[in-house]
Amino acid sequence: MTLPRLLTAVLLAGLGCLLAVGVAWRPGEEPPAAVVRSAAPDRVAALAVLAAWDRSRAEAWRSGDPAALRRLYAAGSDAGHADRALLASYAGRGLRVAGLRMQRAAVEVVAADADRIVLEVTDRVVGATAVGPRGRVDLPRDGWSRRSVVLRASGAGWRVVEVRDVSAARSPGPT
Repeated sequence: MTLPRLLTAVLLAGLGCLLAVGVAWRPGEEPPAAVVRSAAPDRVAALAVLAAWDRSRAEAWRSGDPAALRRLYAAGSDAGHADRALLASYAGRGLRVAGLRMQRAAVEVVAADADRIVLEVTDRVVGATAVGPRGRVDLPRDGWSRRSVVLRASGAGWRVVEVRDVSAARSPGPT
């Protein structure tokens, strides 16, 4: 499906989340089939939370700020620990990561209420560039992954509690 046809379908479906989700494919690429199973009234709000969280994460990476990254994860989150370790690895080599962006093929709102959101997301990292004293190097594009993401509201905003790979557990195709 071409980008214009995909955008038209999304708009006509009334999802209202195109800007929040930021779905964009390059011509000639085949992303996994988009799956939207939830028509819950809070879907747009849940997607906006995810998009804002991703922007905050990208900013923490761009600025090389482990404290900002820590604030995005719940205490004890394995995903947060792994993210901070990777950030420290880049910083230890004198590098920052700019342009970090998540490209989404599918987002399913599994559950959402005032203090907890559970999503199944098919996405990948694109556009990241390592920036250091010797210049800039485009980082390789990530492969498509399907993950369960649990976010919980806290006084400081939404934090990721858990990220779990569900690629093997479920097919990314339509059901």
